[in-house]
This record gives sequence, structure tokens and C-alpha cells, in this order.
Amino acid sequence: MPDLDWLAARPIAHRGLHDMNNTRWENTLPAFEAAADAGYSIECDVHLSSDGVPMVFHDHALRRLTGQDGTIAGKTAAEMSALKVGDTAAHVPTLREMLDLVAGRVPLVIELKGSEGHDDALVARVAETLEGYSGPVALMSFEHRLVRQFSRLAPGLPCGLTAEGTAPEAMEAHFSMLAHDISFVSYAVKELPNPFVAFVRERLSMPVITWTVRDREAVKRTFAYADQMTFEGFTP
Repeated sequence: MPDLDWLAARPIAHRGLHDMNNTRWENTLPAFEAAADAGYSIECDVHLSSDGVPMVFHDHALRRLTGQDGTIAGKTAAEMSALKVGDTAAHVPTLREMLDLVAGRVPLVIELKGSEGHDDALVARVAETLEGYSGPVALMSFEHRLVRQFSRLAPGLPCGLTAEGTAPEAMEAHFSMLAHDISFVSYAVKELPNPFVAFVRERLSMPVITWTVRDREAVKRTFAYADQMTFEGFTP
């Protein structure tokens, strides 16, 4: 298992250190710069553009963040980069732009967003983009089909499962992912404690981070049952 002490060493800014999309929006270069300047780790989200370029963007649809119709899978990287986020001057960045900006100053946790029918090359393209990057970085995903590709297509990179749910079928699905060489877990803070998180921490000694922490109660819950938080809306 890779050395992941860095994953729990500092709070992780959810989609960068944004201000809840007032003047500094999520998953933009200004939000990443603010997080790096403050010394926080950074979580971000990545989709593929229609021409196979990893873009840093959370939603499948463009409307909430850009005011435009359409989907990220229907736009080229050039078309995505031309879009402004919110009413700011910040554009939708490529993963390469984000890496060049952060340049190893703080750790990165990159969530690969599933888009069925459009994400077959996502793991490979992200791994290619990360070749030669010298800072600490990890990949994770909710999508089990992507998690199953990590060890084959992103060898040497620490990879994790993003998860939620406490029903028996959710627990069974999460436990099944332990067969795929994951090295950490990111779990919904509101659903702690649970048997899966307890098992991976206590029996497998895997780090667990939480999402998304927005208040003092969630901070307390994180450090009672996990190792570090992914936060937004305040500065720890």
C-alpha cells in the first residue's frame, strides 16, 4: 500500500477554497490558488470533454455553473475553456492547467466523475495527464466501473473509493471494492459511523476522509470516526 500519510495531514478544500460561489467559484483556478496559498489540500472533479481532454468541472450539465445549455461530454476542450464560470472572469480549466498552477505546493485529491457512455477513456487520460507530476496526488471515484480500472490504467497512483449509504446492499457493494487495490476511502460524513469505514480503518489501516464538512458537528464526527475532512463554507 502506498504511503498516504499526506492524505490526512491537512484539511482538504472541497473543489478548492471557493466562497460558496459568491465571488470565487468552485473548481476554478482562483479557488485552487486560494487553497494552495492557505496550505490546504485540494479536492477537484474531472470529466472528459468530447475530444478526450480531462476538464475540471463537477456537473454533467453546464447550466448551473456556466449558464449555458448542453453537457461537458458534448463540448470540446476549447469550447469548455471558453466558458466563464458564474459571473466571473474565471474559465473552466483543464486538469493540465490546474496541475501547472498548483505545481506540487499542496496535495491533490482528484475525483473522476462517471458519465456512462462517455468515460471509457477517463482513467487513462487522467493518468496520462499526471505523468511527470511531482506533487502528492490521489484519484478516487463513486463509479465502481472506474475504480475497477484504477490498478490497470493508473498504476502507481494511490486510488480510493468515494462512497455513501448505510443500507445492507450499499455495505455489500462497498466491501466488494476492496478486491480492487484501493488504498483509501472518502465517505459521506453524515453516514458515520458504519461497519465499512470501521473495517477499512481498524482492520486494513486505510485512511478515511469525509465529505462534505460544513459545520462544527461534522468536524467532530469526522475526527471521531475518520482521519481528515473535505470541507467547504468555512476555513478550518
